[in-house]
Amino acid sequence: MRLKLGADLGGTTIKLGLVDERFRIIRRTAFPTPDDFDQAVREIARCAGSLLRDVGFSMTDLPFIGLGVPGTVNPVTGRLALVNNTGWENAPMKEALREQTGLPVMIANDADCALAAEALAGSAKNERNVLMLTLGTGVGGAMLINGRLFSGCDGMGMEVGHMPLAAGGRPCTCGADGCIEAMVSATGLIALTREAAEKAPLSLLSAHIRQHGGQIDGRTAFDCLPQGDEAARQVVDQYCLWLSQAIGGLINVFRPGLVLLGGGLSGAGELLFSRVNRLLPHFILGYDAISGPAVIRASMGNDAGIIGAACLDLVTRED
Repeated sequence: MRLKLGADLGGTTIKLGLVDERFRIIRRTAFPTPDDFDQAVREIARCAGSLLRDVGFSMTDLPFIGLGVPGTVNPVTGRLALVNNTGWENAPMKEALREQTGLPVMIANDADCALAAEALAGSAKNERNVLMLTLGTGVGGAMLINGRLFSGCDGMGMEVGHMPLAAGGRPCTCGADGCIEAMVSATGLIALTREAAEKAPLSLLSAHIRQHGGQIDGRTAFDCLPQGDEAARQVVDQYCLWLSQAIGGLINVFRPGLVLLGGGLSGAGELLFSRVNRLLPHFILGYDAISGPAVIRASMGNDAGIIGAACLDLVTRED
């Protein structure tokens, strides 16, 4: 049996797993993300060794360690260029982890890892040109071209969350206004939901929020929609319009054969996907003549980060 190891670095939790040749996680572990970078690296190495011992393997049995990180990473130098969740900017992750384990390290953005898993074993299996957006607190983007991840000349491209979408729109964490991330992330949807509830205090949407102690998340408007609430409908329709516009623009550039949506907001299911697929033709150049790809939900869920990181060698470009 050949095994690979993938690690998924999150702002609150770091997850590790051993992945077999059928892209199944056979052993896994997780620990809270330390504040200190060096401590995090040591803990990743320690947990990796423990997982391997559990199955009678050692570090020398692995071809490399794969790591997915949130934010912008330089896969050549292995430095974390912009990692908002941890603050470890410019940290030498590849070098430090190799020193701790003695193994080569492959590193990529977490959206790239998610798409890698989907292309190998999930909703994009057997597809060679795929666009993926991960809709969570922020918006991640990844693109598979001819079976290989596209990441630009320096490995740090596909930051689609920071493409402009709405001039004068919501402020984005990058300092600009109206970025895709600012408008269609869960953060943007929560702000849109709150504004709608404040404008319609007698709506079911507003009552739902009060019943939940003022708490709003990315599913709030979708949860109220089936009950016929007009305020919720306006929120969902506006959100799906912005999302469709963003996806349509990217389709016009890349012409993928399939578009995947992952992340927490993809859990809205048919209420989201039916609207996006209905609106999308309005934003695709020449749709009447050449049609366009379907937008479907990613299927690998929380395992995607580990599996994709462990299998980065199968979808990265050959230099």
